[in-house]
Amino acid sequence: MTKIPAYLKKGDTIGITCPAGFMTLERIAVCVKTLEQWGYKVKVGSTLFSTSENYFSGSDAERLADFQRMLDDDNINAILCGRGGYGTGRIIEEIDFKKFRKKPKWIIGFSDITILHTHIFSNYNTATLHAPMAAAFADAGVESKAIQSLKAALTGNPAKYSISSSVYNKPGEASGTLIGGNLALLAHVVGSSSDVNTKNKILFIEDTGEYLYNIDRMLYQLKRSGKLKYLAGLVVGGFTDMKDTQRPFGKNIYNIVSEIIQEYNYPVCFDFPVSHDKENYALKTGVTWNLKISGKKTVLREI
Repeated sequence: MTKIPAYLKKGDTIGITCPAGFMTLERIAVCVKTLEQWGYKVKVGSTLFSTSENYFSGSDAERLADFQRMLDDDNINAILCGRGGYGTGRIIEEIDFKKFRKKPKWIIGFSDITILHTHIFSNYNTATLHAPMAAAFADAGVESKAIQSLKAALTGNPAKYSISSSVYNKPGEASGTLIGGNLALLAHVVGSSSDVNTKNKILFIEDTGEYLYNIDRMLYQLKRSGKLKYLAGLVVGGFTDMKDTQRPFGKNIYNIVSEIIQEYNYPVCFDFPVSHDKENYALKTGVTWNLKISGKKTVLREI
């Protein structure tokens, strides 16, 4: 059975750290203010004060140390990653989860943070939270459905999301453990210690800024490694800012996914609001959800 970290109550502390790409301290100001208004204390990590002049929010050693301090700090009840980008995979093997295993806390983020979600679930059977990160509080607005879904998730409110159905959907109903995240990262972890068993799971995927042919290639990587064959269901989120080659690939994201999974009989929904855009609803990974797809609507409900 999946371990569920303790939900937050007023007075608890949320730590903010950047285990991957660089982010300025100014970019998290709205986030910090909002979390405090929600009744939480906030502890900002050293990576938010980084003087790094390259892509990362500090060296590998600095990012690892900052994340490790927050993971081991008994006074921090949840860790919100400031941003994704790239870099968590460079330090994931060095993170010591010994204290976390005894007393898990919510790890929050998406994009590059997908590797933490898959690693923690696969190795420690513990739930995490795929959700907006610090910058989204300013970009999406604190009253947006995405930010409010994060607020609800932190306090333990079971989520229920209902959206209009896409013509590309495959109707049906399934229940299973929800796993997934950024497609590039899901393909990247195949064969590593962060790889995830997808059998009988509901898988969700999203991505941004990729060439269409690369989306096709990454999905074939998942298919060839058996990750798509025995799913309970598939949730396709937003694929934003897709790029095409000078000679067109000839298919859009709907065509690409539909063709690759056409031989499978599980339910599939498209256009679910999990993405790099402002619509990025909080999803607890590693816990059981029900997916029900009809001709009129799709409902994803936490059980």
